[in-house]
Amino acid sequence: MKIAIYGAGGFGKEVACLIERINKNEGDWQMIGFFDDTKPAGTAVSRYGKVLGGIEALEQVDEPLAVAFAINENKTVRRIRESISNENISFPNLIDPSVFIVDAESLEMGTGNIIQNDCMISCDVKIGDFNLINDHVIIGHDNVIGDYNGIMPGAHLSGGVTIGNNNLLGVASVVLQSMEIGNGITLGANSVLMTQPKDESTYLGVPARRFDY
Repeated sequence: MKIAIYGAGGFGKEVACLIERINKNEGDWQMIGFFDDTKPAGTAVSRYGKVLGGIEALEQVDEPLAVAFAINENKTVRRIRESISNENISFPNLIDPSVFIVDAESLEMGTGNIIQNDCMISCDVKIGDFNLINDHVIIGHDNVIGDYNGIMPGAHLSGGVTIGNNNLLGVASVVLQSMEIGNGITLGANSVLMTQPKDESTYLGVPARRFDY
């Protein structure tokens, strides 16, 4: 099936690499290029293809096309997704072949998720829609993850963690067991979340404490 990437920056190139790895492992994606609202059509994106246009061009696609979001900003991804009405567009899950899933039969997953290399997902895990799970992330047993979350490289989620929507867990951050994260939380790099966070807040440090700008 034909696939395009929405986002023509460095992360877009990384997702193109992910698609290549999937294809080498019996995948069947035909990469056609990128969509981007900030770069003119025809802009080359390294060796991976060219920008095909922005949201207006995507809305005019008249054949089935899979689209992967390569935008590391969950509110922007949500805004673009909610503006797409073209019924020809679908949003696949892209999972690196190196991802270790402890119990695939108990994993529940929505659409539009990207899971990068060398992650581990334990048993009885539920993952919603349009989450970015970067490389070397560990997701413990009985985790429930909502929609539009960004989990950065090396983050560790212990068992029984619940995460809502629109959260950002920084590089090498840690969430201890049975924690409940609501919506709009930012957990800083190398921080350890040990207490219940408040929505729409930033937490930094070990242990992580609320930080007001």
